[in-house]
Amino acid sequence: MKKFFGILLTLAMVLSLAACGGSGGSGQADGSGNPPASTDNNQPGGDAPSGSAGGTFKLGGVGPLTGDAAIYGNAAMNGAKIAVDEINALGGIQFEFKAEDDVADGETSVNAYNTLMDWGMQVLVGPVTTGAAIAVSAEIYNDRVFALTPSASSTDVISGKDNMFQVCFTDPNQGVGSADYISQNMPGAKVGIIYRNDDAYSQGIRDTFVAEAGKVGLEIVSEGTFTKDTQSDFSVQLTDAKSKGADLIFLPTYYQPNAVILNQAKGMGYAPTFFGVDGMDGILAMPGFDTSLAEGVMLLTPFSADADDERTQSFVAKYNELHGETPNQFAADGYDAVYIIYEALQAAGCTGDMSAEEICEAIVAVMPTISVDGLTGQGMTWAESGEVSKAPMAVVIKDGVYVTP
Repeated sequence: MKKFFGILLTLAMVLSLAACGGSGGSGQADGSGNPPASTDNNQPGGDAPSGSAGGTFKLGGVGPLTGDAAIYGNAAMNGAKIAVDEINALGGIQFEFKAEDDVADGETSVNAYNTLMDWGMQVLVGPVTTGAAIAVSAEIYNDRVFALTPSASSTDVISGKDNMFQVCFTDPNQGVGSADYISQNMPGAKVGIIYRNDDAYSQGIRDTFVAEAGKVGLEIVSEGTFTKDTQSDFSVQLTDAKSKGADLIFLPTYYQPNAVILNQAKGMGYAPTFFGVDGMDGILAMPGFDTSLAEGVMLLTPFSADADDERTQSFVAKYNELHGETPNQFAADGYDAVYIIYEALQAAGCTGDMSAEEICEAIVAVMPTISVDGLTGQGMTWAESGEVSKAPMAVVIKDGVYVTP
């Protein structure tokens, strides 16, 4: 498991593909690990990939650009835009990119998707959040549009939809990985869980965590739930966990309620170890949040902006320059999503004059054959089901940054 949670030290973009001709062909990364050529001095050089693929593609993006979850959507779309600009600088395949706001709401997300379809979208990056992605997945399946969600992690997003794929690791992966990590690195921990029971993301991770905890002998002493309408007061859940001796609280939840939980725990003098998942990412950038409350918080994430490899630091520097802040995991997910689509288009030999349906069928055929080294995972591969294979890592917040425990 230490290897499973080890930092991904060498993160490279594999963009040289043996592209095949025609929309129905298959393609595969050449295994060289070489990043794309770029006019950006921060990017390693190389020859632009060759093959029959080319032209301009209309790439849509859907995510919460306003509202409570805007930190996720804006980060993913900002990361995607950086990748689009880098790829367009290469020549060859070009992207015209347009992002629409869905405020993390299913109905609004479907409307955003339809707006992009009216625009002429050929491939979709998104939706960003799980509930919205579940709502849109039925539409993209019926319309035969290829979609790659940067960060919607529930298996319900891809279930029964052969043209919906994921960049982030799935909820089961996070639940199992968290339980395994805690059991191996914190033996004897008494675990409390606080989760949102009306959210597929939170419920899904909780379910697999509990199942795995039973297998590895992890002791769960308390469970507390909440809903979207009750996420302002966690005194009951925290009091129950404290009274039952929970010295670790597992939070398969997003950073907004987590910030409230951390603040209220401090107010009642309760200081267990808090352990989150990828939804915790963003808490350090939350306006008005006292980052000292997150000291010692642990979480699973596929990306750390503090990693010292050259490509991560290049991306972080560029994102900081453009947006005045350090990118979170969702920004890296969005960035990787565009490069994954770029590689798949080349592997399938797609051209910009193909219909969305033709492009969809071509990419679906090649996705299980390619391997991608990205910011959020090395050697990422995909099952026909749309699930990505890659490993998360554990980090701890120390002095306002993520570090390896």
